[in-house]
Amino acid sequence: MTSHTAQKLADKKLAVLGTGKLGGILLRAYLKQELFPPKRVTATVKHSEKAAALGKELGVAVTTENRKAVHGADIVLLCVKPQVVSEVLKEIAPELHEKTLVISVAASVPTNYIEQHLGGKIPVVRVMPNTPATVGCGMTGICRGAHAGAEHLEMARAMFNAVGRTVVVDEKNMDAVTGLSASGPAFAYIILESLAEAGVKVGLPRDIATLLAAQTMKGAASVVLETGDHPALLKDAVTTPAGCTIDGILELEEGKLRVTLIKAVVKATSRAGELLFEK
Repeated sequence: MTSHTAQKLADKKLAVLGTGKLGGILLRAYLKQELFPPKRVTATVKHSEKAAALGKELGVAVTTENRKAVHGADIVLLCVKPQVVSEVLKEIAPELHEKTLVISVAASVPTNYIEQHLGGKIPVVRVMPNTPATVGCGMTGICRGAHAGAEHLEMARAMFNAVGRTVVVDEKNMDAVTGLSASGPAFAYIILESLAEAGVKVGLPRDIATLLAAQTMKGAASVVLETGDHPALLKDAVTTPAGCTIDGILELEEGKLRVTLIKAVVKATSRAGELLFEK
């Protein structure tokens, strides 16, 4: 993030609507990294007891009223569930104008749906982060709506780079981002758990097996990210002739690991397109 963008954000007033798990992770990261000064942040939660506790913990204004929270806000971060997006938009629409940037984290809710509910030419940016954002290692897909410009994308990227990495895609690819990087950690945990179980099967204590599996997966992913090498090339480098790795790979191929993982992402992607229409 450029210092110019950081300065731009520090001057903005932020409203976080729906400060549950993800909203809370994001807000804590922004405050910790001093992206937004606490006095320029308002957050909302459903219940007043939660509002009082969160306000005290984070040192920001917390309310149960969405419309009150967005009054005078420059950036509205929409972290509510897809099923309640329409009623929240109806509630806040009168307070928004063409200079308000709306960033939506709601899975499967298209930007034009948000634009129609708000009316006017309000800039909307849609984002899809994932749960490793909790430890600053998230992956977020970002796309812009009809009225959002390059500077809006830049601000959204700065806000999500605070919890990991970002990539800008066309909106037609957002369900795929959901199926791959947002659902992907769950698939990775199953692989990780299976590797650890295998370690136990061959005689390792469970805690050691889990550490070996987790650090191995983290290391392998880091090599891909840092070298930019194709995973197949890196796999070949580990696989020595007539060694033990190729025997293991043969078992994976026989068990159809590849095709199963591909089908898991395809299925999660198609499901992502359906969420909005369920009550």
